[in-house]
Amino acid sequence: MKSRIITRLRHGTTKAEKSDEYLEFLVKTGVADYKNTEGNLSVEILRRVENDVCHFRTITKWNSFKSIEKFAGRDYEKAKYYAEDKQYLLEFEPHVIHCETFGF
Repeated sequence: MKSRIITRLRHGTTKAEKSDEYLEFLVKTGVADYKNTEGNLSVEILRRVENDVCHFRTITKWNSFKSIEKFAGRDYEKAKYYAEDKQYLLEFEPHVIHCETFGF
């Protein structure tokens, strides 16, 4: 079995008409911050439009919970938001999900 990797899953929704703008914002802020945090292994963003709502799922891989704390702070189960998120997000989910990830 390969070494343990932690996957962090975050979900957010925007109006479909703002999805391109929000994606650009995510890349400039969240993706940049993830990639600049020691211990981050990868970042993926999934986007799905359903009628007038766009769902974003951010999937990041980490080498440890300590590395996630460097990005998200001590209470790393809480979702991290930026002030500008108010311009885009329809709701603010309070928590993210962490899973152990096993590669085969």
